[in-house]
Amino acid sequence: MPKYLKICLLSVCLMLTVGLLSACGSSEAEESSGTWQTFRTRGAHETIRILSGSENQELASILEQCASETKVDIEIEYKGSLDIMRELQQGAEDYDAVWPASSLWISMGDTGYLVKHAESVSMTPVVFGIRDSLAEELGFKGRDVSVNEILEAIRSGRMSFCMTSATQSNSGASAYIGFLYALMGKQDSMTEEDLDNEELKQEITELLSGIERSSGSSDWLKDMFLNGDYDAMVNYECLMISANQQLEAEGKETLYAVYPYDGLSIADSPFGYVDHGDSGKEEAFLKVQEYLLSDEAQNAIQRTGRRTGYEGVKEENLDVFRSDWGIDTERILSPIVMPSSEVLLKALNLYQTEFKKPSLNVYCLDFSGSMIGEGNRQLVEAMQQILDQDYARQNLLQANQGEVNVVITFSDEINNIYVVNDSTDENLLELYETVASEDCTGGTDIYDAALTGLQMIEEDYDASQYTPAIILMTDGRSNGGMEYSDFAEAYQDYGSDIPVFSIMFGDAREDQLEELANLTNARVFDGREDLIGAFRSVKGYN
Repeated sequence: MPKYLKICLLSVCLMLTVGLLSACGSSEAEESSGTWQTFRTRGAHETIRILSGSENQELASILEQCASETKVDIEIEYKGSLDIMRELQQGAEDYDAVWPASSLWISMGDTGYLVKHAESVSMTPVVFGIRDSLAEELGFKGRDVSVNEILEAIRSGRMSFCMTSATQSNSGASAYIGFLYALMGKQDSMTEEDLDNEELKQEITELLSGIERSSGSSDWLKDMFLNGDYDAMVNYECLMISANQQLEAEGKETLYAVYPYDGLSIADSPFGYVDHGDSGKEEAFLKVQEYLLSDEAQNAIQRTGRRTGYEGVKEENLDVFRSDWGIDTERILSPIVMPSSEVLLKALNLYQTEFKKPSLNVYCLDFSGSMIGEGNRQLVEAMQQILDQDYARQNLLQANQGEVNVVITFSDEINNIYVVNDSTDENLLELYETVASEDCTGGTDIYDAALTGLQMIEEDYDASQYTPAIILMTDGRSNGGMEYSDFAEAYQDYGSDIPVFSIMFGDAREDQLEELANLTNARVFDGREDLIGAFRSVKGYN
């Protein structure tokens, strides 16, 4: 295994927390830790805990009103689609209701048949939101566009795009399955044999090579797009509308919605009760569901850019679904038919291992003295989830063809750098075992480690051929020789778009990570309660 030492200048990180809160009237919204949102109301006699896709964060004001009207406290946790499926498979003991973006995650995850009363609350197609001037240049405005035309734009270098990971987020999975159907030219259900077609493999690989930045969350993809400079994003129509509202308010160029006619996917937003035998919870759930399906709530949901039926929207909401943004409310939505669970799982595994652009992962791992003991044990266990492919496969996070993995261990200096360019199962397991044997000592310099990783990406690789990311884990406060300004200057000199995803642990300085997050258009994950889960989540972002 290649191994070399390198001492450089500084480092990158980031922070972006995903808890929202709002409070007014007779209900109160309180922010919980991590990805929790809580809506409390005076006089509530019951609380329901909902496991939800991140796109529903846009409905915070509606959920607040729901709590007030129903006298039911609502606690809602946002997770990726795969995590929702896994929770259901394991019985979802901590939740009373589930609200994923698509019914397919309930059908794949509810092996114990716990989910009852599932009803679609809204629906939104998955679209290409393309910069208006680029959509005009490509000739995509005002007409039907095929997936093959989008592929040609990518082949010619005229367009790239941002998309969530197909193995971690419903919008990415839905778009990816739509691409496959379109490239196969099929209307009937996809089979496992279809996925073995060599021409299909080549074309889907070319299409996915156009992904410039990836994400594990649809809502965060929208935020990342707004903070960057990108051609297009594949996301829900409702989130594209939300992005355009912000872009227009800031005087920036808006996006034009393109609906690939031969591969249209729709998120049907099912809201279902998870039956653990508590009649009080079931009654509270039905009150919440009844409110969300009421005319008042459905109209409010339409105002957020979500549709509440397959045909059209209410006259008073047409100002939200603007035709100058390419939104077509007259279109009869005819989505593709999702394949069986077995075929879908094979397709997702192929995406992760063969079809997606190779990842370039640079892990900057804190081995300072404060990590001795429990901190180091958890760090090693977390890296096993990523590097030991038997574990990685369980979460569809296995290495793909051409992937590069770099580990930089640091304290107040760079300790060691390990590089695996040939990411076979054996090489990655050896890398894990090497990392597990590292000793903890010294202080903490996160900037030195992150800059070392940035320099390696910029100088040793063609970053355009990968989905690169620096993943920084620290439990302390940077007190080495470098400062944030040193890293920021070097980052800007490179002129790169390399995200530094950081994982906060122990007494890590939130403000230091926030600075790095803002600079690199990335995100901080809170690993203080679940370091292993945080590592799995951040790996889903590239």
